[in-house]
Amino acid sequence: MLLRRFALLLGVYTLLRLGFYLFNLGTFRGIEASAVLLAFVHGLRFDVSALLWLNLPLVLLSLLVPVSSRYGQQWLRGLFVGLNAIGFLLNVIDWQYFKFIGRRLSNEWHTIGGDIQRQAGQIVGHYWYLLLPLGALVYLLWRLCPMPKPASATPPQLTRRQWLLRGLEGAVIVGLVVLGLRGGWQLKPLRTGSAFEQQPAVLGHLALNSTFTVLKSVDEVPMERISFFPTAAALRPALGAAALPLRPATAPTPDNVVVLLLESFGSEYTGVENGGRGGYTPFFDSLATAPSALLMRENYANGRRSIEALPAVLSGLPSIMDEPFITSSFQTAELHGLGEILGRHGYATAMYHGAANGTMGFDMFAGIAGMQHYYGLNEYPGGVGSPDYDGHWGIFDEPYLQYFNRQLAATKQPFFATLFTLSAHDPFKLPEAYKDRFPAGTLPIHPTIAYTDLALRRFFRAARQQPWFGHTLFILTADHTSQSDQEGYANPLGNFKTPLLFFRPGHPLPAANPHRISQQADVPASVLDVLGLRQDQQLLLPFGSSVFDAASPGRAIFRDGDSYFLVHSDFVTELTNANAVRIYPYQTHFIPTKPVTNPDPALVQQYGDELRACVQFYVNGLLDNRLYK
Repeated sequence: MLLRRFALLLGVYTLLRLGFYLFNLGTFRGIEASAVLLAFVHGLRFDVSALLWLNLPLVLLSLLVPVSSRYGQQWLRGLFVGLNAIGFLLNVIDWQYFKFIGRRLSNEWHTIGGDIQRQAGQIVGHYWYLLLPLGALVYLLWRLCPMPKPASATPPQLTRRQWLLRGLEGAVIVGLVVLGLRGGWQLKPLRTGSAFEQQPAVLGHLALNSTFTVLKSVDEVPMERISFFPTAAALRPALGAAALPLRPATAPTPDNVVVLLLESFGSEYTGVENGGRGGYTPFFDSLATAPSALLMRENYANGRRSIEALPAVLSGLPSIMDEPFITSSFQTAELHGLGEILGRHGYATAMYHGAANGTMGFDMFAGIAGMQHYYGLNEYPGGVGSPDYDGHWGIFDEPYLQYFNRQLAATKQPFFATLFTLSAHDPFKLPEAYKDRFPAGTLPIHPTIAYTDLALRRFFRAARQQPWFGHTLFILTADHTSQSDQEGYANPLGNFKTPLLFFRPGHPLPAANPHRISQQADVPASVLDVLGLRQDQQLLLPFGSSVFDAASPGRAIFRDGDSYFLVHSDFVTELTNANAVRIYPYQTHFIPTKPVTNPDPALVQQYGDELRACVQFYVNGLLDNRLYK
């Protein structure tokens, strides 16, 4: 009976995997049907392990409760359905949540659990339709749960031989359970990364199930030390760290610096990056083509979540570990941010975010990055009682950017200010006055991207009237990508494609190649380069470099699934969890599903060592708290 119940669960998890596939077809577009089918088969291994861990209490009790006990079996039936309804819920949630973060659920209750709790009502209201398949699957499980037939008489006494067979049967069951929990005969128990061994690696998300990834993250194993190179000194030549470019000595310019981090403002939505087609950002497009602007056309985010953007933009720290730095055990590690560096030169520094104080730990990290002040929803006039409150996350972008402008006008110069917008976030709500004003587009996010663009237009219109505007360096970029319906962006590279725009109305920017590969982690070095503060380069991490460095072609680093990626202007390098290196030809926001078949061995060695050096420096630097040593 236990085996029959387990077989029923495996069937339901196959249905859950099918639902995940159908809801995320864009992620798996272009992959052969045979490879997809193999991912379904490969996923059974993860299903067995996850279901055994989740149902371990049921397995143990099933061995103790007599089959003839009517009430005992009914109680086990309720436990069976209750436990597995939780697993069903996690997987159904991921049908939609995967679209936003590009990976299966893990420890979200730890990273943004408070935010989820506060938004539970609106989340359920927005995704109510997911309750229908969830309810159907739970009902199916209850109805089809195998139950013992009523005993017609008192069961006979077991003989010694029968007791022996029963004991042997129990030992076999225990052995199979242990084997299933481990996920096989391999040396170490089954890991999440094992799902990404098949090709293309993106199928690893399909092979996994959310029950497995969540259970694995409950008690996360600490990061393991990396030993691609024997010593820290040995990896330095391959690290590719670049110093700030040498320029004729000039006095530092005390320009103000304003960084605008735009929620979900992916390159896919702009017109200027897509030949003018399908753009929802007319103002951003016009700003990007202004004489005093530089748009980096080959720019990529270092992560897929908002919580991963701040460390990259403010401290040059990409997100290449399982847990975001902000919520990891490395929060107390030595980390220098632009707030601290510019604060040493007399800058007034502050971060603004219109969401509830404490959201995603932004206020905490602002302090780590050296920001002297943090302004959240609590500091906005009226707070949650303000008519500008969107009822979900915080203050609508347009009024908040106007508030930001007034705050800057009252700030002593020079200042460094970072603002994080929020309106282009699920549930993509617009102010009542703007209903049906923007192009509907093809995705729910499109009107809110257009609204954020309008908010930017009105912010810059108001800021131009301020005395500080003419000597301010503006940097506009996105935290991550979001919903997508353009086939050209449906690949591991397109999932990270975001704009990076430098705008300096008072003075020309240094010469730069707009097609140089760039990333969020390049922002700190680029700011110091423009300001002429090269003496502070020892406080920069080696992952990024100035976009104005003509001697460097640039690079971008990110992690997708269980692989690390390094983007160069000619190839994209992938380093798998098995230390295998693959390279793919680079095109803007696109890499094919299959790597180069006969690559140049010298190039594979060079790029592979560079990526290994970055990973080892990152991991061991955090473990030893020696990122700057």
